[in-house]
Amino acid sequence: MKSKRYSTEQIIRILREKEAGASVTDLCRKYGMCEQTYYNWQKKYDGMEVNDARRLKDLEKENARLKKMVAELSLDKVVLEELLTKNF
Repeated sequence: MKSKRYSTEQIIRILREKEAGASVTDLCRKYGMCEQTYYNWQKKYDGMEVNDARRLKDLEKENARLKKMVAELSLDKVVLEELLTKNF
């Protein structure tokens, strides 16, 4: 079965429909997703506005970039320490 991708705007709109009174089962049937997907979205995006979700996505991307930089610098440090400890 082909998985569907929903944008953060669509996810927040679906969550708002639930707040407006629609049942989870009806929403899942309407949008072709399982209930677990809805509850995962609710855990991640509940109470957010579209701007908040965009900011979260940007922060997650920046965090991943910074983690990569730290890993590379740590590796460089270990290599340099090994070179300095060797007797030539």
